[in-house]
Amino acid sequence: MSVQWRKSTHSGGADDQHCVELGRLVPGAGVGVRDSKDPDGGHLILSLAQFAGLIEQVKQHPEG
Repeated sequence: MSVQWRKSTHSGGADDQHCVELGRLVPGAGVGVRDSKDPDGGHLILSLAQFAGLIEQVKQHPEG
């Protein structure tokens, strides 16, 4: 599966410990989430509904 990964605009740089990349998987498979500092370390697959829920949680609790 060829995924085009996109780094979060909130990822700060070389010293940032919270670097996240998202990748749109094949239609119907959801969204991939991985650590951009370890791109070969695997990724988490979320359904579109799970991803939407994650985004809502982040918006409600932006500080962690």
